[in-house]
Amino acid sequence: MFTGIIEELGEIVRVTATAGDSALIGVRGPLVTSDARHGDSIAVNGVCLTVVDVADGVFTADVMGETLRRSALGALSVGDPVNLERAAALGSRLGGHLVQGHVDGVGELISREPAEQWETVRFRLPAGLSRYVVEKGSVTIDGVSLTVAEVGADEFAVGLIPTTLKLTTLGAKGAGDPVNLEVDVLAKYVERLLGDRLAGTDGSAAASITGGVA
Repeated sequence: MFTGIIEELGEIVRVTATAGDSALIGVRGPLVTSDARHGDSIAVNGVCLTVVDVADGVFTADVMGETLRRSALGALSVGDPVNLERAAALGSRLGGHLVQGHVDGVGELISREPAEQWETVRFRLPAGLSRYVVEKGSVTIDGVSLTVAEVGADEFAVGLIPTTLKLTTLGAKGAGDPVNLEVDVLAKYVERLLGDRLAGTDGSAAASITGGVA
């Protein structure tokens, strides 16, 4: 579990194709590797990856074909910057929102509108995700926890403050660039519970939602 608060801007230093359609990537990140061990979780552009090895500030991780297909990690090359965050520790402050590191789809940056103190950045939503994105709700873009400013039928906008523009990859992305999107997991759970209630497939769930007693 993560919070969407980026700890470090890392760099892809190695991409090696492995068996099938998977890959082994090497990521430089002196801060996130300072206490990393084999088996730890680190989010790379919002994708939860498991550390295979750590040496000299670089960690390696296996990326399965499924992950490459469902996220924008497959488009990364050596030298590309990436947002890095270690798994959240129990008892620590939750600065962003609950982020699983499970990408729901790949979006696309549509436009940037600079202002004096921030930028409004608009993204296209993949089909099927718009129902989970609401104004003033939370969304994760390339691992960054953000608040939704506007929502359309197939797009949404967020406001990026100078700190986010400077310390994450979102400051350098341009129109047409892909981004990993993770919607608020609470919205998906609510949809499932309400779906069961309306369909009448789970009496216990319906009773708990309505406050009824069996």
